[in-house]
Amino acid sequence: MLSLLDRERSVAPADYNRWFIPPAALAVHLSIGQVYAFSVFRNPLVERFETSLTAIGVIFSISIVMLGLSAAFGGKWVERNGPRKAMFFSGIFWSAGFLVGALGVATGQLWLLYLGYGFLGGLGLGIGYISPVSTLIKWFPDRPGMATGIAIMGFGGGALIASPLSSALLERLGETPADAIAPTFLVLGAGYFAVMMMGAFTVRVPPEGWTPQGMRAAEPQADGTPAVDGVTVETAFTTRQFWLMWTVLFCNVTAGIAILEQASPMVQEFFGDVGPAEAAGYVGFLSLCNMLGRLVWSSASDAIGRKRTYIGYLGLGGLLYLLIAVAGTSSVVLFVALTGVILSFYGGGFSTAPAYLKDLFGTRNVGAIHGRLLTAWSLAGVAGPMIVNVIADIQLSAGRDGPALYELSLYVMVGVMAVGFLANTLIRPLPASVYRQDATRKEVEV
Repeated sequence: MLSLLDRERSVAPADYNRWFIPPAALAVHLSIGQVYAFSVFRNPLVERFETSLTAIGVIFSISIVMLGLSAAFGGKWVERNGPRKAMFFSGIFWSAGFLVGALGVATGQLWLLYLGYGFLGGLGLGIGYISPVSTLIKWFPDRPGMATGIAIMGFGGGALIASPLSSALLERLGETPADAIAPTFLVLGAGYFAVMMMGAFTVRVPPEGWTPQGMRAAEPQADGTPAVDGVTVETAFTTRQFWLMWTVLFCNVTAGIAILEQASPMVQEFFGDVGPAEAAGYVGFLSLCNMLGRLVWSSASDAIGRKRTYIGYLGLGGLLYLLIAVAGTSSVVLFVALTGVILSFYGGGFSTAPAYLKDLFGTRNVGAIHGRLLTAWSLAGVAGPMIVNVIADIQLSAGRDGPALYELSLYVMVGVMAVGFLANTLIRPLPASVYRQDATRKEVEV
């Protein structure tokens, strides 16, 4: 049965319609995108375990760390074994994370939540996140930004479904939300497993040498730079361009995830008349902005270029953070609008990154290189929430509440965005000499 997962068993026939691939990718990304709705569980978990915001925030941070690490170390494995096997094991780990997490809640063992939702769930996140990316770029070489935007849009939009669904389950499966966490985890784990398996057994890889109708197979340029081939993972990893791109992604993610991870409690602290139900709706709205930004901005990058697109993410994003710090409490509408735009940039940064890597390093190992790049997400997943949670806990200890819990964090994020903006301006195309030196290593890295 497991032989059905082999890459050779998932090669599409020559006349296969490539538009069947994005729905398969969306099935996985919409499922693992639930992690962005984790803030819905924050207050019930604090009540259930009678602990601090920081202690609960660690669960989310572990899952994001493991996402980046599993993507980095599993990138070559995904390229070798294909998206079907990767999606299958992603579903196993992601669902197991919910089951072990439910056991931790039921027994009062917080470390089981760290192990389940954090560690096991994070493994599922990383493998599932990168599994369709290189496949989509190979199916859509004519529109790589749009292709990756469609799939990664699902990851950003996962919370749009998960936030109201989780909120409803927490209300109905127990006397209080704190009592309903365990059964909610069980329901989510089973549901996501079923959806991810549908995606895994639907996805296909293109035949060797396939190109879209009307598009000629690219040939090496006169200077020796390959148009659709590219450098090895190790070569890319040692270049200045990779580490500048790593810094860009780290800064964009740190600033965006700082809002996303704290979305529900933050809006309630900024505006006292906003309750849990409205806050869950706000989380869903941010998910919608995150989702649409992944499609709209990455598709726009096909026309205006990746570098210019990131100038908008980081430059305008920093200004919006400053405006929230200065005037965010003046209006709920203003606060929601500004954070929504920031989250659209956050999502767009993720979906534009694979196409940016393809432009810099070619398509041959873009999935594995993308996996290495996601270590930036791992570190940002710790840095962003930790900055906000630690500052909020310090402010609480000092007797402060409301917007004062988050104002200093907002100014910190303005500085983070400025660093990313500078790194993006320093990115230059990879010299042709690097491609030529790498030409002897033509085989796909395994």
